[in-house]
Amino acid sequence: MPEVCRFLGIVISMYYKDHAPPHFHAKYGGERAAFSINELRLIEGSLHKRVVSLILEWAFEHRSELIEDWELAKRKEDLKKIDPLV
Repeated sequence: MPEVCRFLGIVISMYYKDHAPPHFHAKYGGERAAFSINELRLIEGSLHKRVVSLILEWAFEHRSELIEDWELAKRKEDLKKIDPLV
């Protein structure tokens, strides 16, 4: 699972040829979750509310880059790194 960003102990990644809808995965500590790119909401798993808030803030700032990486992942091309929140 290619990592696209890491900040404050949060790891953001995407799977190649993952299922729709467009989304990304986040892990923090031993917890994992998936977030919709289009709707910017938690769609699977659970994380502490503060961690979810940070992830959504980051995703809002980088939505176009997330969409671009989603398209690259579908084509099994190298994903681009995205700047961290801090």
